[in-house]
Amino acid sequence: MRVLVIGAGTGGLCLAHGLHRAGVDVTVFERDRDPQHKLLGYRVGISPDGSRALAECLPPEVFAEFVRTCARPIRHVHMRTEKLRTLLSADVEPGDDPIRSEKSVSRTAMRKALLTGLEDVVEFDKTFTRFARNDDGTVTAFFADGTSATGDVLVAADGANSRVRKQYLPQAQVVDSGVTAIAGKVWLTPETRELVPSDAEEAITLLFAPRGANLIVHHMVFEGEPADVSSPAEGASNAVEPDYVMWGYSASHDKFPDLSGATPERLKQAVLDLTPKWHPNLRALFAQADPETVFKIGIRTSEPFGAWDSSNVTLLGDAIHTMTPGRGIGANTALRDAQALCRELVAVHRGEASLIPAIASYEADMREYGFRAVLESRDQIDGSSPVHKPVIGRVMLAMFRTFLRVTNAVPALKRRFMASENELRDTEGQLDSNHEVLRAG
Repeated sequence: MRVLVIGAGTGGLCLAHGLHRAGVDVTVFERDRDPQHKLLGYRVGISPDGSRALAECLPPEVFAEFVRTCARPIRHVHMRTEKLRTLLSADVEPGDDPIRSEKSVSRTAMRKALLTGLEDVVEFDKTFTRFARNDDGTVTAFFADGTSATGDVLVAADGANSRVRKQYLPQAQVVDSGVTAIAGKVWLTPETRELVPSDAEEAITLLFAPRGANLIVHHMVFEGEPADVSSPAEGASNAVEPDYVMWGYSASHDKFPDLSGATPERLKQAVLDLTPKWHPNLRALFAQADPETVFKIGIRTSEPFGAWDSSNVTLLGDAIHTMTPGRGIGANTALRDAQALCRELVAVHRGEASLIPAIASYEADMREYGFRAVLESRDQIDGSSPVHKPVIGRVMLAMFRTFLRVTNAVPALKRRFMASENELRDTEGQLDSNHEVLRAG
């Protein structure tokens, strides 16, 4: 059996490792010209579900390298106002288990780690154009450079703009969430560290502001000597890039001016223009972001839909269930896909299952948990939500802030709130907890 994977993203590389370890003939085709291609976005939060998938699919030494390149673990979650007033603050126990723990990793570092050992598996500068089915049951992928490849299975791991999906499942729609986000990166120096509260280190800070605006601030601090801030692209011997603070500002589209073709400096100014009454330290973070790291994105999301007839073409990750960053589970759901699909294809390779039923089994489960994650994420980021409206939005913000303050003041409510937030990130752990409750009962 030969498997063709379109896209060398997180899910595609995880799948390739699992298949390669099992002796399956697999090739990954990536449109980027080389492994050093600049990736959009900075931090990836890897949940226990994501770590389980990586640990199962990756060779032990590659998984160890992935863990080594992660930033210091999250130990706190803070929810605040735009004036940096605390709404809710909770400690998070990262744990010592390399799998049952939350991790923060740079996208660049993660790709570098996942490419380790796949030098003969991944082909770069291969832009997929279309596929064709053959009379012998195989499938051929065609590329923009005039080449092609034929295999028994074609896996779409080519992201939200998947060309495979557009040809294979034209009914699958990716729609605008109505929310625009602008993000930037501030290199950590003695001066910039003063801009963020001391308890925000090793933490995720979420800010809820008027007019439906939100901000996420996250520290990425690596072990060992950081790279030179004046030359961040050089990285360091033990970290892909220097320590930094990442911020991401989001609001509904109508709050922004026309930013078509806007420069990074113009994007930063747009955020400053929208936050004149915010805490001055936050505005300083916006202003000091490295222009080379600032980007804008219109957040999109899949529309869940029903089952399709399974074949030797299948999909994983954003190629089938694009989701907003509202729950921070997009990459983890792609890894879960890779783990599940790998199990099914390895069973076929070993003669323990037939190909199409195996893929159908994977897709049935994937649709259930994948589209559920899409809806959960969309509930968090939706430009049509009343919170973005002038009057009712103020009322809803006031109610939400009151809810968070009350929750923060009552330990039992805080524990329940944090448990519900983690439910989608550790599904096996949730099952274990449910089993404990049943046994106790």
